[in-house]
Amino acid sequence: MPNTVPNAFPEFMNAKQVAEYLDLNEKKVYALANDGLLPATKVTGKWLFPKAMLDKWLLESCHNGAMNDRLLIAGSDDPLLQLIIGDIANKIGSTAMVGYTSTGTRQGLAMLSKGHVDMCAIHWGHAHEAPLRHPALVQQYSGHRNWVLIHAFERQQGLVVSQEIAECVNNRSLMPQELIAARWRWALRQEGAGSMRALSEWLHNHAYTIDMLNHVDTCNSERELASMIARGQADVGCASQSTAGEFGLGFIPLCTEAFELVIPKNIYFRTLQQQLLSALTDPLVQAKGDQLGGYNFERTGQQVWSAN
Repeated sequence: MPNTVPNAFPEFMNAKQVAEYLDLNEKKVYALANDGLLPATKVTGKWLFPKAMLDKWLLESCHNGAMNDRLLIAGSDDPLLQLIIGDIANKIGSTAMVGYTSTGTRQGLAMLSKGHVDMCAIHWGHAHEAPLRHPALVQQYSGHRNWVLIHAFERQQGLVVSQEIAECVNNRSLMPQELIAARWRWALRQEGAGSMRALSEWLHNHAYTIDMLNHVDTCNSERELASMIARGQADVGCASQSTAGEFGLGFIPLCTEAFELVIPKNIYFRTLQQQLLSALTDPLVQAKGDQLGGYNFERTGQQVWSAN
């Protein structure tokens, strides 16, 4: 008996049918299949998509609808990402929950692996090493086979100091490595933060360790660290150039790093996640980043890794 249900879809669909079923561009369907983001199999060189698995994928993408109205982010701290989240929260009002907690890279990944958050921001060393370092890092956590890495931006990482110290460094009356001396008070980030990794590597190059610094306090965010320096309670700390710019502080660059987002595949297409990724490419948002300083948006939005 012929199927009389209008717009009925077969048990196994081709890319064109999936595009119609999901209301996507056909090229997008191929791209998602090649990236392992859609349940599919290749038969004689052609993609086939089991409808039952697509339906399950759709349900899992919104946790059966239970948590489709939330976006909780943990991990590395960044002023521009904070601005984006604040803007999204203001626009959606009480219709959804959006939050961003600065936990440091490692704790954020641990929280993502346990399902406590929906996304994790990470940075873990020099940008040219990120294609190896970031996948190696995320693969240490359970659940990573369901994760993808999206490049948010590159940014300058370095030493945040008072303007007076910055001027001394600029006129060469003070060398950056002299800030290691006991007279200078250091504000540090918590263990597992990407800035602590950057600082440790810089100190290692000068035959120093974290324990040798005049450590006055541990800060749980870049803003807290910069605030201590701005209030005169510390002299130097490691954070991004944008953080220094936000507080009107001096900055001594140490390296360029990749700042990237770890997102579970099954919630990648949630509205809030896509709204965040879209905001990163918004010219107005990037202009704000330029004002803060130290950002490079050349590869923003690119998927850089997926566990296939």
